[in-house]
Amino acid sequence: MTAAFFNMNRSPWWWVPTLYFFEGIPYFLVNSISVLLFAKMGVPNDDLSFFTTLLYFPWFLKFLWSPFVEVFKTKRWWIITTQLVLAVLCVLLVITLPHPDATLIQTKGTSIEMFKFTLILFILSAFASATHDIAADGFYLLAHNQTSQAAFVGIRSTFYRIASVFSQGILVYIAGTIENQTENIPLSWQVTIAITAILLFFFGIYHYFVLPKCEDTPTTSDIDNSVIWKELCNSFISFFTKPGIVLAICFMLLYRLSEGFLVKLCPAFLVDARQTSIVNGQIFGGGLGMSTSVYGLLYGTIGVICLLTGGIMGGLVIAHKGLKRSIWGMALALTLPSFVYVYLSYFQPTSLWVIGSAIGFEQLGYGYGFTAYMMYMIHVSDGKYKTSHYAICTAFMALSMMIPGFIAGKIELTWGYNTFFWIANACSITTFIVTYYAYKQLK
Repeated sequence: MTAAFFNMNRSPWWWVPTLYFFEGIPYFLVNSISVLLFAKMGVPNDDLSFFTTLLYFPWFLKFLWSPFVEVFKTKRWWIITTQLVLAVLCVLLVITLPHPDATLIQTKGTSIEMFKFTLILFILSAFASATHDIAADGFYLLAHNQTSQAAFVGIRSTFYRIASVFSQGILVYIAGTIENQTENIPLSWQVTIAITAILLFFFGIYHYFVLPKCEDTPTTSDIDNSVIWKELCNSFISFFTKPGIVLAICFMLLYRLSEGFLVKLCPAFLVDARQTSIVNGQIFGGGLGMSTSVYGLLYGTIGVICLLTGGIMGGLVIAHKGLKRSIWGMALALTLPSFVYVYLSYFQPTSLWVIGSAIGFEQLGYGYGFTAYMMYMIHVSDGKYKTSHYAICTAFMALSMMIPGFIAGKIELTWGYNTFFWIANACSITTFIVTYYAYKQLK
């Protein structure tokens, strides 16, 4: 029986779903849950948006060290190691998470200085998670043949999406339930991250036994490093000398500009107090006063499901009509639904049906419109160095969210949520400008 357990590598069903479910959890913990955590801890929006935006950097830069993951050790080794490292980092987050005073939390007066070590642990988690992504995707290509890869591509995508709902919905709902019962916000997040740590540790041990030992690159002994670096340089040069590459970079940076502003402060807006107050010239409050558990239900679960549904719909439309014929409709779907936040900020409705419908509508449109962005990156990456060029495109994708994220909080504290959402939506003009030129470029 034990021997049979250790021989579970006979089918990708044993490891593909769990591998990609795992891949999603630390990503959403670092990039989504961290924003809500700091908002609930009373960190002002300018510090919140700036420092959580820094956490994108590992995904922006991961193409720089991806060759080392290819060369040193095996991808199986990288996967298991990073999974266990992520579990340890979550344990450290639990142990060291600060407990701000309740008054500071209520007045959003918590200094980001209190969370220095927390930010360091999040950054280390981001690097480990980005490295895990590199190894997992490479391992997927090695561990089974092309027929099997095609058969399981939908499975890996599905379980990554399930991880999105689990992380942003269920984990956040758990934090909210504990908060409601104990009225202790820091404790609620400590327990939630502790649950995450146990889950990550379990998957790390599980994958140690079930991941197949396929042919891989164990050391640099059989590899000519000069050839690797030459190919790496060639891939960079060939990318930046592609015809129309300046337009392509502009598209990748500006197509989602308005969404880059919105996504950074939507969690804070939904949970911030409804009453507006001005302290030292900065505007606090004016949100919807949503509890953490309701946030997990509406934004983390219903919103994410709508986002994924929009993505599936967009993929079907592009498969049927092609990118050129679909891109204008997707640009409109990306931009117009985001005006619901202007409505929400002005009228501050209390009905969860109204708020949930607005969130779902906006996320559905974003998921549908974002499909054009993903397909455009595939279009730009086409050629000899397809994998390397796509990695560079994903770096620009991360940068497109970082640029607005750095200044979003400062804008909101200066002018309030009403004006902030108008400014964010006004940036939609860039979406239509770059879409116009991309449409002319596409065949």
